[in-house]
Amino acid sequence: MTDRPETLGTDRDPVRDPRTATAPERTKRSAILLLLTLLVPGGAQVVAGNRRLGRAALRVTMTVWAALLVCLLISFVARGWLLNMLANPVVLGVLAVVLLVLALGWLVLWVDTFRLITVSQLAPGAKILTVAATILALVVTTGGLTYGAYLTNAGRTSIGKIFGDGPKVPSQDGRYNFLVMGGDAGEGRVGLRPDSIHVVSINARTGATMLFSIPRNFQNAQFTEDSPLWDVYPDGYNCGDECIINALYVDVTNNHSDLYPGAEDPGAEAMVDAAGGILGLDMSGYVLVDMGGFSQLIDAMGGITLTSGGWVTHRGERPDGQWGNAWWGPGTHELDGKNALAFARSRKYSTDYSRIRRQQCMQQAMLQQFSPRTVLARFEEIMDAGEQIVETNLPQSQLGTFVDLGEKARGKKMQRLTIGAPDFGDAGDKFSTFPDFEQIHERVGQMMEEDGTPVEPGAEAQSPAGAALPLLTGTAPEPSVAPEVDEDDPDTWPAAPTDYEGMEITEETLMQWEDAGLEKALLHASSTNHLCAPGR
Repeated sequence: MTDRPETLGTDRDPVRDPRTATAPERTKRSAILLLLTLLVPGGAQVVAGNRRLGRAALRVTMTVWAALLVCLLISFVARGWLLNMLANPVVLGVLAVVLLVLALGWLVLWVDTFRLITVSQLAPGAKILTVAATILALVVTTGGLTYGAYLTNAGRTSIGKIFGDGPKVPSQDGRYNFLVMGGDAGEGRVGLRPDSIHVVSINARTGATMLFSIPRNFQNAQFTEDSPLWDVYPDGYNCGDECIINALYVDVTNNHSDLYPGAEDPGAEAMVDAAGGILGLDMSGYVLVDMGGFSQLIDAMGGITLTSGGWVTHRGERPDGQWGNAWWGPGTHELDGKNALAFARSRKYSTDYSRIRRQQCMQQAMLQQFSPRTVLARFEEIMDAGEQIVETNLPQSQLGTFVDLGEKARGKKMQRLTIGAPDFGDAGDKFSTFPDFEQIHERVGQMMEEDGTPVEPGAEAQSPAGAALPLLTGTAPEPSVAPEVDEDDPDTWPAAPTDYEGMEITEETLMQWEDAGLEKALLHASSTNHLCAPGR
């Protein structure tokens, strides 16, 4: 007795005609056809079905693999160009359609392969396995391509909303200099005052990054020579305490928007001119982040990891269970969006300069943790978050260039300079109130020269005779942080402060001090909270 059915004729081809096969051969045949359709779409049809359909599918398969291979090769020699192409709205639209067509084509092949298997002739156990494997493979392949088409189209829409369509921005002296601002924005951004002001300067060749932080209470800001504000404020933005730099945004938005005809955000353009004048740099553009929605982006990234060198206060649950001032202690913290924002903005029992250091640390951590793997894994959430919180005048056509630079910057130590204490004297010197622009330009120029991208210090900055200048002159002062301390290396940090008996400070200690009104003790406890490093 045999399990092989009788056939008409002597030829036996179990691959094309399962009726001539034994039960084990039919099971093996079904597995082979499924693997062929999964790994070499069209292969199952060539060996067991409609060869015309199979050959057409194989040609498509080979074309897709060839295109992927070409893209892989280009990524090694011209990654920026490739990314720019993939950020082009037309290319993204075409890619979405191609992915959808491929998904439908693969669906047709799966249906035909399932027909060729002839499930009714399989053993009962093999039937169940074949049906389950087909459904799973169909979801992974056709479903994956369909979802890819959806994400590609969603990315095209989001990128178009975030980025402009203006001309490409050339590098300046071998660098791209971006103003990055964060602030709380109301409806229509009326009354927005940038809460954090930083200039990110990136070496166009190596991706080496410098972060220049301008305190929000910086006074007497200068403007680039080509700025329309040059005539409005010939002596700089120097009307006293009312003219701190973060008030410039509102001033220009409300009173001088006509000076920036065609600009979507005159206030942001004015801030760019001021940042360029202060640092003596040619600016490439700006990015404005709504800090109120900033936590959404951190959450989309899956949170962020930071190491703190001191106590940082925030609103939360105290050790006694009451709501009030809670504390993050020295050590490593994994923060969600809400807590990351609170950590970066905390200023109680601290200084604006310590706060700036933590903001610099946050930006460095985001740069390191915002990897291509993170983007791919959380693409939809990140695009949605970016669409909600980001405004920029950077062109979409260079998105790939900037993403490429960001990838080059990952893993490199970020150079940081605060235009005020502690990098220019201490808080008592009031450098941010009476800034010495020659000194600022000299320090910035030195950093550029050390990086191999020299600039002429102050070449583009206004230096009016009537400007309120310099309490500090001569050689740039050393930062107040001891030279042996590397702010990016927690192993070099000093120990966190102790209480008056030399005992370790705890959250309970801080709660008791606060309840007793011991503000000096709390300031002492948080005196090292400017020390912050990404990761760990």
